[in-house]
Amino acid sequence: MAVGVYLRVSSTKGQETRSQEPDLQTWAKAQPDESVWYKDRFTGTTMTRPGLDRLLADVRSGKISKICVWRLDRLGRTAKGLLTLLDELQALNVGFVSLREGFDITTPAGRLMAGVLASVASYETEVRKERQLAGIAKAKSEGKSWGGRKTGTRVKLTEEKEVAIRQLHQQGQSVAAIARTVGLTRKTIYRALDRELIG
Repeated sequence: MAVGVYLRVSSTKGQETRSQEPDLQTWAKAQPDESVWYKDRFTGTTMTRPGLDRLLADVRSGKISKICVWRLDRLGRTAKGLLTLLDELQALNVGFVSLREGFDITTPAGRLMAGVLASVASYETEVRKERQLAGIAKAKSEGKSWGGRKTGTRVKLTEEKEVAIRQLHQQGQSVAAIARTVGLTRKTIYRALDRELIG
């Protein structure tokens, strides 16, 4: 059997998988089994993609014993789709590793963390879509053109991320680990935790 390494970027022009590759290559080299790589340039809001379809076909035929992704949202951005897929992997006794979040779906804490992160990814996708539509409508009404978020702009602390931060903190995760998981700075994590204590 082999391990499956999955990479995905959205179909937005200019996005590449290079940022994901070094960590995944290091992980693959440390595995006793050969690795098979699957890639997609596709939106994460659908769970039907050429690379993912090939990976799942190999999983279901017994060729893949474990799947590794750089981050959970590379696998998908809908809570329902992600949780259904993770449930299937668990039923098939196929391992799953998310390098950035560092969890194992064979443990209750790992499944909880996967559920929280799947919900966060789904929520952020919905909010981003709403903001894009509102921005486009406003720009059209003012006769202006519009574009994407500027490079280097940080993702802000959302209510959904605050919930995730509290749950991960209650599990005993370090501030640094939480920051990596939700994609925020440690300063922002401390601020969210301080707000919880004050509240």
